[in-house]
Amino acid sequence: MGDTGIGALLVRLRTERGWSQQRVADEYNALEGRSAKTGKEIGRYEREARVPVPYTRKYLAQVFDVDVAVLDQAVAVSKGRRDGAAEVEIVPSALPSEGAVVRGDPLSEDAVRSAEFARFIAQRNADEFVVEQLEADVGRLVRTYVSHPLMEQYVEIKRLRDGVFELLRGRQHPRQTTDLYLSASRLCGLSAHVCLDLGAYDSAATHARTARACADAAGHEGMLAWVRAVESLIAYWTGRYEQAARLAQTGRRHRASGSIGARLASLEARALAIVGDSAGALAALSDAERSREAISGRDEVLGVFDFPAAKQFAYAGTTLLAVGGQEHVHRAIVSAETAIRLYRSADGDDQSVGDLFAAHLDLASGHLLLGDLEGTEEMLGFVLQSSPERMSASIVRRLTVLGRELGGPQYGGAAQAVRLRERLQHTAVRASLPPAHPPELPT
Repeated sequence: MGDTGIGALLVRLRTERGWSQQRVADEYNALEGRSAKTGKEIGRYEREARVPVPYTRKYLAQVFDVDVAVLDQAVAVSKGRRDGAAEVEIVPSALPSEGAVVRGDPLSEDAVRSAEFARFIAQRNADEFVVEQLEADVGRLVRTYVSHPLMEQYVEIKRLRDGVFELLRGRQHPRQTTDLYLSASRLCGLSAHVCLDLGAYDSAATHARTARACADAAGHEGMLAWVRAVESLIAYWTGRYEQAARLAQTGRRHRASGSIGARLASLEARALAIVGDSAGALAALSDAERSREAISGRDEVLGVFDFPAAKQFAYAGTTLLAVGGQEHVHRAIVSAETAIRLYRSADGDDQSVGDLFAAHLDLASGHLLLGDLEGTEEMLGFVLQSSPERMSASIVRRLTVLGRELGGPQYGGAAQAVRLRERLQHTAVRASLPPAHPPELPT
């Protein structure tokens, strides 16, 4: 086994068990807890078109019940053979050595220039190992972003993003450069989301512009559309509602698959409702529903980059509240309740704490608009009893707005309204305080 390459080893381990490539992928996905691999991907490993990185080898070792060191050794054998072959192929010994000059022979001098360029191509700082590991790390971060404390992931997002920037300043094969630009776009998008959730809107906009530039360099329509969604969010939370609607409309022009169309239409609807365009808002909500019905397959990346049905119901609730009128308020309450039910039944990593907060606040606002103080207080219970450290800048703003509404003359200073308002203000203040132990950023 000591001189067996990874491809031959994986074929032997699979055939010994009588498994298909898809069976291996299914076993792998069951261990990792997500649909990460397909039978075709396992086939690429067996052909050594791609070589599994350490993260992937860890799960493959569990699938086949072997020590991961066995797979590591096989990868080393494959890589040694490939690198040796590549060295002979790219820089054959028959070519003149670097810096050699053959005077008086134009053809020989021209051949030297060609050899120099071959050496340039061979000098690269990233290969499929680096790219695949990076994709796995980014996939993990985007999946857990909506459910884990923000500051837990902030440092790793920055570390990975800066690492990709350094790789892109070097040289890679064009296909790997494209993959790196896509990873850079996603990591910059995560950085923008961090700043957005912390209320640092100028910094969020800067990261979003870089994410858009990287997505454009990668030629990835889906990522370009997603960045427009983030830019729409930034405009919305800085009070530029008409621009938020326009940015969402711009994003919808990209030919992107998955749930991004429903996200952009939902963002457009919410922004239009705030500026009083009720007809446009309701039309955009209908567009979002049609986009949802037209989705085939899953999003390329899950977590913060997909748009689950639960989030769509949450956005619809906020929009219908802004449109106003008793009928729409009742519909908003149903939408918010549906969002909460869907989030609570989802897997742990898909339970967006921020969206649960938002949906409960929409429920409270709906009951308040119907004059039901008891219902308002009941719906606020989930938010007021939660840790303020988990609340984003947008949730703090919603708490503040709801507190102001409770101070309106229609409540006549009722004791229940006053008490609720004080609790909302206290929670908003606590949530606005900087963390007691901010993360140390890598230098």
